[in-house]
Amino acid sequence: MKQFLQRLIQAETTAQKGELAAAEIIAAELNRSGIESRIETWDQTRANVIARINSTRRRKALLFVCHLDVVGPGETQWTYPPFAAVETDGKIYGRGAADMKGCIAAVVTAIRQVVESGTQLQGDIILFGAAGEETDSCGAKRFVDHRDAIGHPSASLRAGLAGVVVTEPTEFEVVTAHRGLLWLEVTTEGKAAHGSTPHLGVNAISSMKSVLDELENYKIPFEPHELLGNCSMSINKIAGGQAINIVPDKCTIAVDIRTLPTQRHQDIVADFQRILAKLRKGNSQFVGEVSIIRDVQALETDNGCDFVRDFCSVVGRNKTKAVGFTTDGPYFATLGAPVVIFGLGKSELCHKPDEYIDLSDVEKAVEYYKNIILRFLA
Repeated sequence: MKQFLQRLIQAETTAQKGELAAAEIIAAELNRSGIESRIETWDQTRANVIARINSTRRRKALLFVCHLDVVGPGETQWTYPPFAAVETDGKIYGRGAADMKGCIAAVVTAIRQVVESGTQLQGDIILFGAAGEETDSCGAKRFVDHRDAIGHPSASLRAGLAGVVVTEPTEFEVVTAHRGLLWLEVTTEGKAAHGSTPHLGVNAISSMKSVLDELENYKIPFEPHELLGNCSMSINKIAGGQAINIVPDKCTIAVDIRTLPTQRHQDIVADFQRILAKLRKGNSQFVGEVSIIRDVQALETDNGCDFVRDFCSVVGRNKTKAVGFTTDGPYFATLGAPVVIFGLGKSELCHKPDEYIDLSDVEKAVEYYKNIILRFLA
């Protein structure tokens, strides 16, 4: 299992390199136990991997979801090379160790052990490894869109799901709610001119300043959520201008908005459109538009449902948690089954230098995932 985890980290599944290498490593690992899988590829290096372990189907299936991609290592120096998967003091260091290749190693190992034990399953196990969770959820979208395709490994979803387990790092807490994500890009357009004659141009950066002034006073309407608290908005990127001696004809900002289950994303987009229309009305030279970069709804699973209660009982938790980060979970909620997020690893290590996973936690997670499978499917 340790070598399997190290190979996953060494696969270096950033957005630039794609997920295919990790999908092939997982397929080979499953094949060691005679488990067939299917790799779905596109754009040469992008990939999902899907496996289904058949059963008597007297019970509904259980879907385990993980993601294959990782964020880049960043510019900050690491103690160990980010994709070397160095082991020291009972930990493995590397980008993706916590988010979430430790979880992948654990759930794949748990499934292999259940299959090798000869346990008669009463419901199918479906394992799905997704592309693009860190960027655009392209893998999850493809899975959900193809669930009714004849011959697709997710076809047993038509028989129904007992539940969905998203194996993100939660330090073995059961998470049933998280905020949604709405990423917007606002662009202002101007007219280029020589820097010595700015009056002949229209400065897109100045136009963007008007937008920023409006957003400084804009408050997204919301009612605080009992578990998730408040909605938030942060302007996290800005880009504009070609050279110091050219009046800029384009400027963009990227806005990160985290939403609550009761909020409609289209209402927030409409607010941005109204702000731009107001600026256009007050200045005939103003040109601006807003576009959606990424749109993921909030997740809120009923804590009182049988699946959540039974799941908590299996893993020894008497309550669930809510988190501020976002997962692919809302896409799988559209399948009509309860979604829980549960895995090993510390979320505060994600997307940071010297990310690591404790090997003892990987072993513990294997036992948790095996017990979950046996509780719902055996």
